[in-house]
Amino acid sequence: MSRAIAAVQTPGRRRRSEGKKAAILDAAEALFIAEGYERASVDAIAARAQVSKRTVYDHFGDKATIFLKALERVNDALADAVQAAIEEELRPGRDLREALTAFGRRVVTQTVPSSDYVTFRRLTSQHWAVPRLAEAARDRPERTLEERFAALAAGGELTAADPRLAARHFTALTIGLALETLEAGGDVSEAEIVTVIADGVDAFLRAYRTGPA
Repeated sequence: MSRAIAAVQTPGRRRRSEGKKAAILDAAEALFIAEGYERASVDAIAARAQVSKRTVYDHFGDKATIFLKALERVNDALADAVQAAIEEELRPGRDLREALTAFGRRVVTQTVPSSDYVTFRRLTSQHWAVPRLAEAARDRPERTLEERFAALAAGGELTAADPRLAARHFTALTIGLALETLEAGGDVSEAEIVTVIADGVDAFLRAYRTGPA
């Protein structure tokens, strides 16, 4: 086969390879959730993905790597959703209280109920010891919020000597309390969740806003 022909076919082979990798991760994700990390086997993952066991090993090496790649994939999707919410809700020039409330509401009512979040929780809350994400990947949403708070502080809208701590305080006062309310059970309306978030935003701004809250 000439080099020119091989070069033309490379994109097609690459697409097939990526398709197989996605199928393996889809299969692994389903089995890790249904059977748990310890019980899910590479043989079962290969069978569900309709590829050979050798193909699984060629792409990922071992079961621990497969689990981490599946977890990274869903974590990246969640981090991307939070980043989009930050960029679209915490826009420059928008009223800060309104922006923070809209951001908290979007995370709690859209990102948390998503299938990605449910999958992430099921993968990371298993009884067995499972491979863990690197801290940099795990903390990406918090770091993104920290960066936005640093920008708000630089622009004079917040008084935050430590934007990382401010991000943690904001999350605890708003998203954290809203999730606790939901997890407590009962019929909780979206209006009640928004009230929890708005009250948390007010408490946050009393501590961190420049001038009157």
